[in-house]
Amino acid sequence: MKNVYSATGLVLLAILFLALTILGGAALRGMRIDLTEQGLYTLSSGTIDILEDLEEPVTLEFYFSEEASADLPMVRNFARRVQELLDEMAEQADGNLRVRRVDPEPFSEAEDQAASYGLEAAPVGSGGDSVYLGIVGTNTIDGLEVLPFLSPSREQFLEYELARMVYLLSRPDKPRVALLSGIDMDGGMDMQTGQQRDPWAIQEQINEMFEVETVAAEDDSLPDDVDVLALIHPQGLSEALLADIERFLSEGGRLLAFVDPWAENATPANPNDPMAAMNMDRGSNLATLFDAWGVDFSPERFVADAGLALQVNTAQSQRPVRHVGILGVTGDNMNADDVITGELDAVNLASVGRLALGEDSPLEMEPLMRSSEQAGLMDAEQLQMLSDPSELIDQMGATGEQYTLAARLSGEVPKVLGGGNGEYPLNAIVVADVDMLADRYWVQRQRFFGTSVLEPFADNGDFVINAIDNLIGNADLISVRSRATSNRPFTLVESLRREAEENLRSTEQRLEAELAETEQRLTELQQARGGTDLDILTEEQEAELDRFMEQRVEIRRELRQVRRELDEEIEELGTRIKVLNIALMPALVTLFALGLAWRKRRQRYQSDAVGGDGQ
Repeated sequence: MKNVYSATGLVLLAILFLALTILGGAALRGMRIDLTEQGLYTLSSGTIDILEDLEEPVTLEFYFSEEASADLPMVRNFARRVQELLDEMAEQADGNLRVRRVDPEPFSEAEDQAASYGLEAAPVGSGGDSVYLGIVGTNTIDGLEVLPFLSPSREQFLEYELARMVYLLSRPDKPRVALLSGIDMDGGMDMQTGQQRDPWAIQEQINEMFEVETVAAEDDSLPDDVDVLALIHPQGLSEALLADIERFLSEGGRLLAFVDPWAENATPANPNDPMAAMNMDRGSNLATLFDAWGVDFSPERFVADAGLALQVNTAQSQRPVRHVGILGVTGDNMNADDVITGELDAVNLASVGRLALGEDSPLEMEPLMRSSEQAGLMDAEQLQMLSDPSELIDQMGATGEQYTLAARLSGEVPKVLGGGNGEYPLNAIVVADVDMLADRYWVQRQRFFGTSVLEPFADNGDFVINAIDNLIGNADLISVRSRATSNRPFTLVESLRREAEENLRSTEQRLEAELAETEQRLTELQQARGGTDLDILTEEQEAELDRFMEQRVEIRRELRQVRRELDEEIEELGTRIKVLNIALMPALVTLFALGLAWRKRRQRYQSDAVGGDGQ
């Protein structure tokens, strides 16, 4: 009889569970709870405002190759994340955002359409299959925005990119940028050759992407209806123009400013006069506005950084030497959480200044690029007659401080010009370097069948376009920025990995230094043997040459061994983690289940024993 009651109870529980599931699904339809630590599935307030402000329908078509991605679980998981975000955005848009999913199968009309939009197909496997993972956005007046390929590595910027696409489609006019440059970036005439020089690559890119209105330093006002003001090496701005710049900012305008303690690429009014070039003021500043905002920038000092110094060729040395005034800022010294710098690999700077906030500044400063801890400040005048960059290394003193080289500024600042009073919200990006815009620091121009082709070797251009692009958005779009990625890293594993690398890195650096010294000595001996005054080395020199060659082989062998040990230690760490996840955790669960079963069995045995004694 007990077994019958138990079976009946289980059936009733199952029926009750199904009924509650059906009723709950109907009653809670559309309700969601985001339990992720970073709120991954909750739209930011900025995105919600952009969607609620839509007045005309916008359509987003999500192109994703279902069949070709069947064996790519990571890609499919990311595609599901994209679809969920699109669906959430559509729910918030009150019918003004339509989302369509398109599967561009091979040789289909959908694939032809994807190619015509410029979507990129990533080849996978050896069978020639390709995966589309992109979005096409359109509006009712033939506006078009395309994300050619959504990379899973950029997941933290996914919401920003989608919100930006919707925002741009909601405003059909091309963004307008007011550009004031104290440096001739248009190329101009080469006085020596008499030919027209190419404009700077960054000038070409800005002209291609935005409607540019040029402003001169002596002008009294800015053009009407501009979205962003770009100031490059501002010198000698009129009082009237400064007042109008403040008016522009107080009315919600955005600022991108490039100032410099020593603009190497600045040219005098008469380029053929060497004295004019020597005596010209190469520094630029926005002192009136910086002082009002509490921004500390010295146009007389630059950041020298031994940790980020790039190697340059000089006439005095056959070998490249490190120039602590020319820096290569890489990922570790850039803000990985900001959409402007999050995906950049390297930005090259020259004679860059330092940005800081005074104690009474009302602003918040978010660094975009910073120096290493092996940096210090030096007088910019030391760069004027510099012939040997290695002299700077001997003269600089590292302070252990990381200096801010470029930053985002935000906060309420006071009006100080034009007889105004009160405060206004500032939204600005300031870079303490102008030379980074010059071609020589980030791009090479090649001629290909008569066409000029740009080949970047650094991300300076991307930084500038990203900054303008980000500032163009309204306050809601700027507030979106980056979101956390749903790929949660193993922080303990990463910590152990870094510890293992640091333990062997010092040995590796020592061996690399010994190898460089040995190879330099070898080069000197070989040059002596090939010289015109000494064709034959002495026996002692020959023995020394042989010894250095053997030493080089030995150092290289040790270096390979150190790197092999590093790889093996990291691989062993990964193996231990896999064992813990694959074997240990299931074993613990199994032991817990066995222990629970043993306990229940023991309790039942004791209960039966007590019942038997009672009988």
